[in-house]
Amino acid sequence: MKRYCIKCPAGRVEYFDILGEDDNEYKIRLTKIYEGSERVKEEAMPRQLFDLCMKTGYIFEMETPQAIVA
Repeated sequence: MKRYCIKCPAGRVEYFDILGEDDNEYKIRLTKIYEGSERVKEEAMPRQLFDLCMKTGYIFEMETPQAIVA
């Protein structure tokens, strides 16, 4: 499973794991950590949006999944 970090303001941590994929989208588990609160949800991300975010540097792949400390 690959993990991607999302650029966000200081004090926030946001990342997602790719759970599965098909021709048009990725199924992801999105995790947001802010002020000690953690929210996790699963949703779909269009492949075109994923590619654009990678190209612009808005998201980037983590080398190895690590524990996130907020």
